[in-house]
Amino acid sequence: MRKISGILLVASLFAGLAQASGGGGGGGSTVAEVPELVAAQGAIDKSDWDAAIGILTPYVASHPRSADGFNLLGYASRKQGKLDNAFRYYEQALTIDPKHRGAHEYIGEAYLMAGDLAHAEQHLAALDKLCWLPCEEYDDLKAAIADYRAKHR
Repeated sequence: MRKISGILLVASLFAGLAQASGGGGGGGSTVAEVPELVAAQGAIDKSDWDAAIGILTPYVASHPRSADGFNLLGYASRKQGKLDNAFRYYEQALTIDPKHRGAHEYIGEAYLMAGDLAHAEQHLAALDKLCWLPCEEYDDLKAAIADYRAKHR
């Protein structure tokens, strides 16, 4: 019983660390701590891609090491259908933080939009290595790949 309690304690500590990083995998501040990122996330939640991009473009210009900023900018660009921009921003996020789980998930989904299953699967494999415990980013990309395969048989 003591062994199981110890395992659960370690698991909860790792889960807490993952939660503290904003789920994106990056170090530094979380989205919830940065006013511009909070505002951009609010615009994204309303599907107001132009507003999000309007907030995030100057933000990443003045914060060029913000993996979360570039990831959100990639997300808003992808939702606008601007895949070239999305890929550029996701790659920048992953250059800053190669372990950014959100960027791996979203770039994988962008690759699926572009019809590139192989690259999407590479990012799923990266998430498989990054997620010690079950993580939403891995599950979401895995489901998106399964949907893609089902639609393209």
